[in-house]
Amino acid sequence: MSELDRYDYQLPPELIAQEPLACRSDARLMVIDRARQTIDHVHVRDLPDLLRPADVLVLNNTRVLPARLIGTRTRTGGRWTGLFLETDGRDVWKIMSRTRGKLQIGETVTLHARESGETLNLDLLHPLEDGLWAVRPDSSTPLVELLDKFGRVPLPPYIRGGNMVDTDHQTYQTVFASEPGAVAAPTAGLHFTAPLLEQIASRGIGLAEITLHVGLGTFRPLQSETLAEHHMHRESGEIDETTCQLLNDRRRAGGRVIAVGTTSVRVLETASQSGQLQPWADATDLFIRPPYTFQFTDALFTNFHLPRSTLLILVKTLGGDALIHEAYQQAIAERYRFYSYGDAMLIL
Repeated sequence: MSELDRYDYQLPPELIAQEPLACRSDARLMVIDRARQTIDHVHVRDLPDLLRPADVLVLNNTRVLPARLIGTRTRTGGRWTGLFLETDGRDVWKIMSRTRGKLQIGETVTLHARESGETLNLDLLHPLEDGLWAVRPDSSTPLVELLDKFGRVPLPPYIRGGNMVDTDHQTYQTVFASEPGAVAAPTAGLHFTAPLLEQIASRGIGLAEITLHVGLGTFRPLQSETLAEHHMHRESGEIDETTCQLLNDRRRAGGRVIAVGTTSVRVLETASQSGQLQPWADATDLFIRPPYTFQFTDALFTNFHLPRSTLLILVKTLGGDALIHEAYQQAIAERYRFYSYGDAMLIL
């Protein structure tokens, strides 16, 4: 068995969730206890009963941008699709582009608004690495407003082939999303409802927010032969001084820091490399893999992840190879729902 084969598994396609549940917190929750080496099955709504008053949940408050773009090539009339990735802070966008034929420098792509007859032209400036392009919109309207008007929800391809429906604008967004910048949802957070968060807080359990803008590389499977050869994607984020103080205080008092999602783990671990959690605002390319020693993450609430992904590697590094392997086999046998709109796992 190769090194990467340990992170592979066979999933029946019908277990890939295509729609979210009507009530987010009705999703099933697999509870993995590392100390007892046990696996139990409850629901997300039972989470308050599994936590202690001294604990604190760390939520990623990034907001998903409607980053999927559909348009036509002005020169040829051919269909063009793209994905907004980031901006230089001025007026140049970095995008992933897909079309038939070769794109030309100086070419124009015309986007059409979802709900009106308005159009927006993108001027193709020059190609970038990995097939990406630098483009400039012919509008001075702020970025978020342009994407809200011309963009679509950037669903992963395993959900309806990436084709959105109107309800995805709400369901592919956490209820606490406030900081625009992600091109994919921090999917563990999709399970939380406002009433569930209120119930958690009413028991004295802490709620803290950090930001990590989820990038395209999050779901990309490993292409290298070994983990050491993998080039980890960078994602920008932030954790402020007030949040650091809350988390440090809770941990000193004996509470557990429970990351909601692998993105929260990456922020916590990046900001605590000195051994103490400190304010941080930057980009991280931290790749958590064996034999990594966790600095500030005591437990993890997460979804079921794609095989051979950096997310599954992180989960196995925290939960243990054999125990997480058994958990995934049980999830398949018990017909859990997988991936972004699927069920959840709590590793204690």
